Amino acid sequence: MTELDLSKLRITPEILSLIAEIDEFKGAWRALGRIAPDRLSSLRRVATIESIGSSTRIEGAKLSDREVERLLSNLRIGSFASRDEQEVAGYAEVMETIFSAFDAIPFNENHIRQLHRDLLAHSTKDERHRGSWKTLSNNVEAFDEDGRSLGIVFATASPFDTPSRMSELVAWQQTQEKDGRFHPLLIVAVFVVVFLEIHPFQDGNGRLSRALTTLLLLRAGYFYVPYSSLESVIEQNKEAYYLALRRTQGTIRTEEQDWNPWVEFFLRSLQRQKQRLERKIERERILLGDLPELSVAILELARERGRVTVMVAAKAMGASRNTVKDHLRALTEQGHLTLHGAGRGTWYGLT
Repeated sequence: MTELDLSKLRITPEILSLIAEIDEFKGAWRALGRIAPDRLSSLRRVATIESIGSSTRIEGAKLSDREVERLLSNLRIGSFASRDEQEVAGYAEVMETIFSAFDAIPFNENHIRQLHRDLLAHSTKDERHRGSWKTLSNNVEAFDEDGRSLGIVFATASPFDTPSRMSELVAWQQTQEKDGRFHPLLIVAVFVVVFLEIHPFQDGNGRLSRALTTLLLLRAGYFYVPYSSLESVIEQNKEAYYLALRRTQGTIRTEEQDWNPWVEFFLRSLQRQKQRLERKIERERILLGDLPELSVAILELARERGRVTVMVAAKAMGASRNTVKDHLRALTEQGHLTLHGAGRGTWYGLT
C-alpha cells in the first residue's frame, strides 16, 4: 500500500488563511456566554435537524427538514414507515451519541464499527452487514434518471483489502493526532477522504463519514460544530463535493498524492459553516441584547464547570460576593441560570 503522505499537500495562502479564520472563531467561541443557554439549545436543535436531513438527502433520501423534525419528535415510538425514516432515525441517534460523549469515545476500529451499527440500527435491509466491514464490492457508480448504471465512477478498496486499509488509516490518524506535526483540520480532512476512498462498509459510508467528521472536529476542540450544520453546506455544494473527492481519491494510491482539491473544499465548507453560525449569533445578540461583562464571565464559568456558587464566582472574578449575588440573581430572573439547593448548599447551573 502507498503510504499516506500529508507532506505532499501544497500549503497555499488560501489554506493558511482559511485555517486562521476558522481557528480564530474556535478561540472566540467562549464569548457565547452572551447568548442565553436556551437559545444555544435552539441553535443546536435547528442545526441537528439540518444536518440529519442534508446528510441523508445527499445519499438519496427525500425527507424535508420539516419531515425530519416531525420524525425526531416521535423517535421513541420506534416504528418507521420507510427506509428514509429508518436512515434519519439512525443518523439522529449517532449524532446524539457523538454530541454527548465525543470526549469519551476512543477513536478506533471497534468504535467506528459500533457507530456504523447504530447508524443502521433501524434499517431492516442492512441488518446482516451493520457494524461489519464489507464482503462485496461497492464501487461507486453513476446512474441516469431512470436508474440505469452509466458505469463505475470510482473503484473503492476490495473487500479483501478493506480490513488492513482501515487498520492502517486509523493507526495513521492516531499517530498524526499525537505527533502534532500537522494542523488538526488537515488530519481530519485526509482521514475523511481516505475513509470514503476505502468505502469500508457495504452501505452508509457517506453518512458515517460526515458523522465521523463531526466527532473528529469535536475531539480537536471545535466545540461550536453542533450549532451549525456542515452537512447542509455540503448538500448545497454537492457537485463540488463529489468533484473534490474524485480528484483527490484518484491519486491516493499513487506516488503523486494530490490532497489539495479535497482539503481546499473541506476548509471552505468549514468556513461557510462558521460564517452561518456567526450570522445566527449576531441575530441572537440583536434580539437579546448584550449582558454585562461580569454576567458573561459567570455564564462562561458555569458552562466550563457545570455549576457555579457565589464563593467560586467571586474568587474567579475578583469581585465582591454582594456584586456576584446581584448578577446571579439577575441571570436567574432572565432565565440564563437555574437556582439549586438552599443556604450554604446553593449553586447555579445553566438553564
